[in-house]
Amino acid sequence: MSTDTESRPAAEPRPPRQSVGGRALAGVRNAWRGLTSMRTALVLLFLLALAAIPGALLPQRSLNAGKVDEYIADRPTLGPLMDRVELFDVFGSFWFTAVYVLLFVSLVGCILPRCVEHARALRTPPVATPRNLARLPHHRRAEVDGAPAEVLDSVAERMRGWRTARREESTGALTLSTEKGYLREAGNLVFHLSLVGLLVAIAAGKLFSYEGNVVVIANDGPGICTTSPAQFDSFRAGNLIDGTGLTPLCVRVKDFRADYLPNGQAEQFTSNIEYQSGADLVTDTWRDDVLQVNHPLRVAGDRVYLQGHGYAPTFTVTFPNGETRTETVQWEPTDGTTFLSSGVHRFDPPGGLYPDSTERRKNQIAIEGLFAPTASFHGTLLSSSFPAPNDPAVAVDIYKGDTGLDTGNPQSLFSLSQVLVEQGRLVKQDRVNLTPGESTTLADGTQVRFDGAEEFVNLQVSHDPAQTWVLVTALTMMAGLVVSLVIKRRRIWVRVYPADDPRRTVVELGGLARTDQAGWGDEFDRLADRLLSADSALPHTATKE
Repeated sequence: MSTDTESRPAAEPRPPRQSVGGRALAGVRNAWRGLTSMRTALVLLFLLALAAIPGALLPQRSLNAGKVDEYIADRPTLGPLMDRVELFDVFGSFWFTAVYVLLFVSLVGCILPRCVEHARALRTPPVATPRNLARLPHHRRAEVDGAPAEVLDSVAERMRGWRTARREESTGALTLSTEKGYLREAGNLVFHLSLVGLLVAIAAGKLFSYEGNVVVIANDGPGICTTSPAQFDSFRAGNLIDGTGLTPLCVRVKDFRADYLPNGQAEQFTSNIEYQSGADLVTDTWRDDVLQVNHPLRVAGDRVYLQGHGYAPTFTVTFPNGETRTETVQWEPTDGTTFLSSGVHRFDPPGGLYPDSTERRKNQIAIEGLFAPTASFHGTLLSSSFPAPNDPAVAVDIYKGDTGLDTGNPQSLFSLSQVLVEQGRLVKQDRVNLTPGESTTLADGTQVRFDGAEEFVNLQVSHDPAQTWVLVTALTMMAGLVVSLVIKRRRIWVRVYPADDPRRTVVELGGLARTDQAGWGDEFDRLADRLLSADSALPHTATKE
């Protein structure tokens, strides 16, 4: 009699339960495999390109903080939300950095194992000859004169440049395995390694580079020396640059010349400069150079670009006591075609002219208006008909009162504070059109004279220690890509064995292209003809498949 235990089927053994640490380790391993796959790297590369789009479409705070503030002010609801997610600082945002770092890790984790695998493949001899060569995409069979060993030696001699391995099969046949095209994988690896190098170079440039812009009057004046960020009108530094240790460089702008076509289109900008750096600063030696668009001055690891130009009107104010003040200040081009420009001059009265600072503040002079390099009047309205200074003129409003020079509040370089005008602290005294040498006299005897205009240039001083590496990695990327696209990975196997006629040998060739495209075109046929041409293959016994 059987018991219940005997009739009950035996329970299957349960798999051992994995510990919490083991499951966590497996999860980390699977996540790492997913991150370091080529598919993930391509997705991250696409996301990086997608993430850069807002940086091109929206104003960036690092380039123009004023435009960012204006953009946010025009969109009081959406603007602050966009600012909170760092859309106005895209390339320094946490999400762009996260994608950038993940792409870097993914590429490194994907490429290094492939490099190890490729190194092993270079040390591994070509694979043995397949049993049935007729099944390969390319096949050639022929009978030739000579012994099998001699025929194989002749074939091997013609396969110079190929990696070869000779073997003897159990049937007595001799085989030759050949392979070529290892540079294809090497080019692919060079491309991806160069991409990693490019990412590193760009990141290093972001950390250690700096860029400063400054307006310099092109009249052979004192120019600028890059001693500190305070010397620039705007300065943008890398994350690891604190403004100290800038490359010592002095630039003096001697003149500026713009060549225009008859329709007013700019043809060329040229500026003659003098500069000194390094030992020249000790010996006070100035060297001549010429700046043009896209032809910067390269010195001491820095580049000095000619970014733009404009006009700086000169006004002289003669106060009632006979003392004069002369200023040349750049005005902002409001029309990029005719260079009609707008701006403002502020003059503080000479000391001692008024009894106290309060009275002195009430008698400051401000000049605001338009400058036309080639004046064109429509009644009393001034406009410009050509960007060259053929017939300069200004249309200005002259104010008297508190210009805000000593209030401590920031003042626009190109416009007066309308708050001061509305509060009556700055009162308009006159509106007048002036040509060079003309002047106007205010009610208190103050004389304002327009003396003409100088040209100014906008210089950009850039320092990027990784620029050379960016160029090198970009070139090697292109070279690796070309190699990986042009070179094909291919294999040829040769089997020789005695024919029925003891004086002849049967030669079998088989070819396989290890690429996405199995076809070689006519390359295999040409190679087979070259290998067998000197051996007088018999047409009636040769077959091609």
